[in-house]
Amino acid sequence: MDFQLIAFLAGGVIAGIIAGVLLRKRLVEGDQANIARQSKQIIETAISQAGQIKKESLLKTKEEAYKQKQQAHEEIRKEKKDLKEELLRLGQKKGQLKQEWATLDKRQSEQDKRSHYLKQQEKGLIEKNKQIDLLIGKQRYALEKISGVGQDEAKKMLMESLESEARMDAAKRLARIENEMQMQADRKGKNILALAISRYAGDYVADKTVSMVPLPNDEMKGRIIGREGRNIRAIEAATGIDIIIDDTPEAVILSGFNPVRREVARLALLQLITDGRIHPARIEEVVDKVTKDLEMVMREAGEQATFDVGCHGVHLELINILGRLKYRTSYGQNVLQHSLEVAFLCGIMAAELGIDVKMAKRAGLLHDIGKAVDHEVEGSHAVIGMDLAKKYGEVEEVVYAIGAHHEDQPPQSVLDVLVQAADALSGARPGARKEMLQSYVKRLEDLEAIATAFDGVEKSYAIQAGRDLRIIVDSQKVKDGEATLLSQDIAKSIEEKLTYPGQIRVTVIRETRAVQYAK
Repeated sequence: MDFQLIAFLAGGVIAGIIAGVLLRKRLVEGDQANIARQSKQIIETAISQAGQIKKESLLKTKEEAYKQKQQAHEEIRKEKKDLKEELLRLGQKKGQLKQEWATLDKRQSEQDKRSHYLKQQEKGLIEKNKQIDLLIGKQRYALEKISGVGQDEAKKMLMESLESEARMDAAKRLARIENEMQMQADRKGKNILALAISRYAGDYVADKTVSMVPLPNDEMKGRIIGREGRNIRAIEAATGIDIIIDDTPEAVILSGFNPVRREVARLALLQLITDGRIHPARIEEVVDKVTKDLEMVMREAGEQATFDVGCHGVHLELINILGRLKYRTSYGQNVLQHSLEVAFLCGIMAAELGIDVKMAKRAGLLHDIGKAVDHEVEGSHAVIGMDLAKKYGEVEEVVYAIGAHHEDQPPQSVLDVLVQAADALSGARPGARKEMLQSYVKRLEDLEAIATAFDGVEKSYAIQAGRDLRIIVDSQKVKDGEATLLSQDIAKSIEEKLTYPGQIRVTVIRETRAVQYAK
């Protein structure tokens, strides 16, 4: 770059000089000699300046080259120093690797020695095992020869003995665990139930459906029948209830499955007897009036029930259906009164368990709502009640509890179990229900038959009105530990095959008697 600049400057100077010479030559043509002399002088000066510039350029070039050479030498020196240091580090690492390699060789040698020693030990153990197997075979042969029992048979006997011991241990542990859990559950359950029953202050008197209408005298029977039976036919047609007039003094009997219609017929007949005007037109008028009055009474009964329980927002149709339970009985127990008892018991137990009391009362009050229409709709009253509650906007928890209170569907929450327990409490109260003798005897027979069907059972007795089942077993066939398993199996079979209120206690009795005679 410096050479080009110097050449450019020299060329510019020379060009300027030449241009000046030419210009002066043209301007001063007369003095050629003077011009030639001056031109020569100028040329010489220019040449001298050009040489000086050239020398300076060469000097600068040499200095620059010297600096670059020195810089290059310095870089080479640094690289040599770094290379020496790197070689020194590599030498140190090489020494470390040699030491590690020597250590590894030493460890490998020791490992080889240990492997050789272990192989020898293994060979010795194999030889010893062969000798032990040979001795065991000889001893086994000697034992089989002495005892007369083969190896397979001995294994079978041993397995049977171990299995029997395991079953006995399992039965003992199961009995201990069941006893502990039963004691805790019984204690807590009894406390809750006792508290619920003691705090429930409802009226236990249940209204029963009246199916007999008293008459002032026997002459009234003829007026009820009417000319050619037109009055009795009109009453039966208007109410849907059969009227039975027999030799019963001063009374007629009303027969029909619908309790509401039977109540309409009873009230209408009483009003007609009091009024004295008995003819088809009057019968229809009275029946219509009594029907409207009874619907109002049922609605008021339903509203009163929801008010007593504290259930708000119940659909009007559900209130009407609930009121119909006032004239519905189950095993002689008034269903509306039973529903109120279940609601209060559910609320008390829910408060003890810390769950929603209002929802528990609501489910208890509506649990038997299906019984009001079960004679009109097919299916169990629990499923019918569940469908009604769902239809009229009840919450899912209440709907499911209604459907599960007789295990038409499996319980899924504490609320479902509470409704079942409260329903059983209300129905099992002494005097609350009346059961038919035939079904009662049949249930006792079925209980005893289920127990007797099990192996080892000698006799079975259903006592305490079928609430307690006592089973006597053969002490030679059933051991003490197996008695617990047998009671469990019998209880499970009863749950699967029978339908019953409340619970049944299964007691297995095993005794051993030793009898001797002194002569």
